[in-house]
Amino acid sequence: MTNPVIEAINKRMSVRAYDSKPIPKNIINAIIAAGNQAPSRGKEEKGSKEFIFQPWRFVVVEDSEFKKKLVKTTLPVWKKFIENMKKSHPEMYEYVMMTYKAMEEPKDMVYYSAPAILFVVGPIGHDVSCALACENIMIAATSFGLGSCYVGFGAMVKGDADIVQTLELKDDERIFGPILLGYPKSDPSALDSIRPEKREPVIKWI
Repeated sequence: MTNPVIEAINKRMSVRAYDSKPIPKNIINAIIAAGNQAPSRGKEEKGSKEFIFQPWRFVVVEDSEFKKKLVKTTLPVWKKFIENMKKSHPEMYEYVMMTYKAMEEPKDMVYYSAPAILFVVGPIGHDVSCALACENIMIAATSFGLGSCYVGFGAMVKGDADIVQTLELKDDERIFGPILLGYPKSDPSALDSIRPEKREPVIKWI
């Protein structure tokens, strides 16, 4: 059995090569609205009896200069991680480095030159709620024919004070993702042959 929602879930994949074509703002807004519809757990704020729902906020990055700053900040972290793979996972290391060398300048193995980088920001302790919003965002992006990718390295930006200030990151907040958004450089269906096969779900009926 299937329907448009199931089809979008099944088609979703992590895309790491994007066309430079910009995404219309109404589509980005619709994707964010889908993220905003995610369920969230109420959590009492410190020093207050108020319960906070929908704890997330969103920052959309399209500015090319700010993207360069993000890459400059996160790429050294990525390189250090990859260097550690040299002994532990040599085959994967060789493959990643081959991809890196073949990449056009400026080399961006973190954000993959995506036209839009969507930071989902939320308070520490609201991890499950914010993760649910991220999943909604990626499924919604697929439904609009966009590619997406959740990139953990992209969140490692707190070492740069200017980035922290621009994103308005507070000490008690963390970044979820960020999520890359853009039109895939190639037809996603052409990648089905190298797409990791999902194992069958483990189910117990009672």
